[in-house]
Amino acid sequence: MLVPGTIAGYVPYRILSAQSEIAPLLPGGVRFVGIAAMAGGVLGYLWCAWDFATKGLGTPAPIDPPRALVAQGLYRYVRNPMYVSVLLVLLGESVFFESRRLLLYAGIVWLVVHSFVLIYEEPTLRRKFGAAYDEYCRRVPRWLPRFR
Repeated sequence: MLVPGTIAGYVPYRILSAQSEIAPLLPGGVRFVGIAAMAGGVLGYLWCAWDFATKGLGTPAPIDPPRALVAQGLYRYVRNPMYVSVLLVLLGESVFFESRRLLLYAGIVWLVVHSFVLIYEEPTLRRKFGAAYDEYCRRVPRWLPRFR
């Protein structure tokens, strides 16, 4: 919870406190889309953490990674639902607080996460789970869910 809490909570708080006051641009009702996105992101992250513990027999933390490949729950639709959940919180915050700085920050976070996934995470999972992970990658998209 420390890493996603820092990325989606503490850093946005710091960005918003440094941001000068601006007049609202969005109609009031549109801002509530941000609340829905934030809630969906938090619930998605918690669901994935639960699946890591119960099905993967580990945690999201690198010191205790899952021992089994998790391909159930939200992992049936997208390979990186935890990252997608955190990004959904950031996008929701940028809409709710009408902050272009938060939107830019979310884009930077996505670039860093995408690079980490390509350079470290996928090769590590491929070595650890072999053909099962290759098949999973063929069936499930990396970022944008496919609902079938």
